[in-house]
Formats: sequence, structure tokens, C-alpha cells
Amino acid sequence: MRRKLMNLSDAARLVRSGSSIALGGSIIRRTPAAFVRELIRQGIKDLHVLGFPAGLTTDMLAGAGALRRVEAVYEGLFQFGMAWNFRRGVEAGKVEVRDFPETAMIARFRAASQGVSFLPTKVLLGTGMAAHNPEQIREITCPFTGEKYHAVQAATSDFTVIHGYVGDEFGNVQLPVQRDSDDIDPIIAKAAKRLIVTVERIIPHEEVLRQPTLTYIPHQWVEAIVEVPFGAHPGSCDGYYDEDEEHMLYYQECAKEPGRFKEYADKYIYGVKDHWDYLQKAVPMQKLFQLSVR
Repeated sequence: MRRKLMNLSDAARLVRSGSSIALGGSIIRRTPAAFVRELIRQGIKDLHVLGFPAGLTTDMLAGAGALRRVEAVYEGLFQFGMAWNFRRGVEAGKVEVRDFPETAMIARFRAASQGVSFLPTKVLLGTGMAAHNPEQIREITCPFTGEKYHAVQAATSDFTVIHGYVGDEFGNVQLPVQRDSDDIDPIIAKAAKRLIVTVERIIPHEEVLRQPTLTYIPHQWVEAIVEVPFGAHPGSCDGYYDEDEEHMLYYQECAKEPGRFKEYADKYIYGVKDHWDYLQKAVPMQKLFQLSVR
């Protein structure tokens, strides 16, 4: 096995402006927030994002003027309200959007994971959504029964970035025994052409060998793995820490106005040299212990 451990800056440097990028996680849960902040610091622009429920990371990209298009099932900050940067971008015509129901988006990622160009689904029948997105949704007829379906285009992207729990230096990523299970990151990871994984902790390979059934992303899928503790902050990471409600509320208030978001970004994105500097500025030591659920 080849060693794939990188630092955050080098891993983010793999992504180029104009790329399509699938982002894992769910709204404010286990999103690759630290990675996205590093992309913004490096000046990456014109990104085409594919997500399941999109949220904090997509909104940060919109606020930084780095977002061109989003294909997802939702965009918001869950209990914290609107994704204001995203909304402004869409209303101003700077961000293009394609909406999909959850089951249709899962079918798209499944198609990419299976190496096929589409999968059939019935969930869009009667909705009229195909008329608004003929490039990715087309009506087809089953060759066996004559039934009507919609073919949804595979969700392929240049890069895929997810935030995981633990992994070894070779890129084997493991789930904890107790976790929330309502995500599709394993499918998104399998669909990847070039997969970058940030994890809360790098563990010895021997630990992976002791519990191989916990490995949900094998090393051969992974191009780079990065150790990023609290890498989803100010969001949560299941079984590790809760969302930082105080910071999320502050972020949401700042995102309401372009000028205030610039102040936020100047302090927490552009005004830090790396993720460790961000943590020191954004999360006092006492707060780290308060957020932790381990």
C-alpha cells in the first residue's frame, strides 16, 4: 500500500478552479468545512458542487464568490436558518441551481458508483421537474414492461471530498461502531474519480487490521487523506462533537449582509494561516471540551 497522508494545504492544492466537486456530509453534520476554508484561502473559484443536502460549505463558497453551480436536494443551515450567501448568489444569477429529490440524487450517485451513465427512477413522474432539467432528467420506457421511468444522469465530478472519522496513513477510513446512519457518504466516496478524505484522527494501520469490518472506504479509492481534528467545525461530527451553536448563529447573522460576511471571512478564513490557527481563533480550549461528546 502507498502512503497517502498529506497536509491540508497540499491536498486542497489538488483542486483547480473550474472543477466539479462532490462534497460529503449533511448540511451542518460532518461536512469538510476545514477543507473548503482552505480552498477559499487558496483562491479556488468557479466551482461546480454536487451534494446531498448542501449547507454550510456551499454557503461559504457562495460568500467567497467561488461557486458557479450547485446540484443538490437542499441548501440551508438546518435549525440555524437560511443560507444567505447562497440565496443572494442565486437571486443575482451568479449561482446556477439544479434541484433533485433525495432518492433521485441517491440514484445519481449510485449510477456513478456503478460506472453507468444513468439509473432509472419513478420518483419524478408527475412532478414536472424533467421539463426544467432536460439535460439530466429524461423520460424513458422500460424495455420489459413498457412502464414509464425517468433516467437521471450519473453524479460524476472531478473531485470528491468527505470528512470522516478515523483513517490510517494509507487511506483506509473507518466508521465508529456507534454512529448516525442517515448519510450516503459511502456511496459518494465509491462514486469518486479522485477522492480526498479529511478525518478527525489518523490511527495506526494495525488498528485498522484489528477491526477490518469498520472500514467503509478502502485505501484504493483514496488519493489523499488528511488529519483535521474538528474539521467539520462549526458543524458537528457524529459521536465526536456537537455543532457550535454560538458560532453557527454568529455565522448566520454575518451571512445576511455581504459586508458582514466579508468581516467574518477576513477573520476566520483569510485571516488565519491554517486550520490550527482557525481553531485557536474560533474555538477557545474550554469550548472544545464543551462540544466534545467522547
